[in-house]
Amino acid sequence: MIGQYYYGTGRRKSSVARVFIKAGKGDFIVNDRPANEYFARETGQMVVRQPLVLTDKLTQFDVRVNVSGGGEFGQAGADPALKPLLSKAGLVTRDAREVERKKVGLHKARRRKQYSKR
Repeated sequence: MIGQYYYGTGRRKSSVARVFIKAGKGDFIVNDRPANEYFARETGQMVVRQPLVLTDKLTQFDVRVNVSGGGEFGQAGADPALKPLLSKAGLVTRDAREVERKKVGLHKARRRKQYSKR
C-alpha cells in the first residue's frame, strides 16, 4: 500500500499496467483519461472493468492506471484486483504469451517463402 492507494502491476503481451486502487466513487482513469474514452472498443472497456464488476465493487473504488506498450487489447488485458473470486474466473493468472520474433530468411516469425517448382 502506497499512502492511501493499493498498488498492483499487470502484464500481457508487451503491455505493462501499473494500477492504483483506493476507496472512492467509481472513477476509472487510464493514462489521465476516462477509461471509456481511452479504450474505444466496447470489449476493451468490458475487459478492464471485469474484475470490479465480478466482485460488485465497481462503484466503491477509484482506479488509476498507467499503461504502456502493446496495443489496445493487450493493454486492456494487463489490468489486475479480490483473489479467490477472481482466480476462479481465471482473471488472476498471468498470460505469459509473447509475440514471437521474426527469423532471418522468413517473411514473418514462421511464414516461409513460397515454394516454386519451376
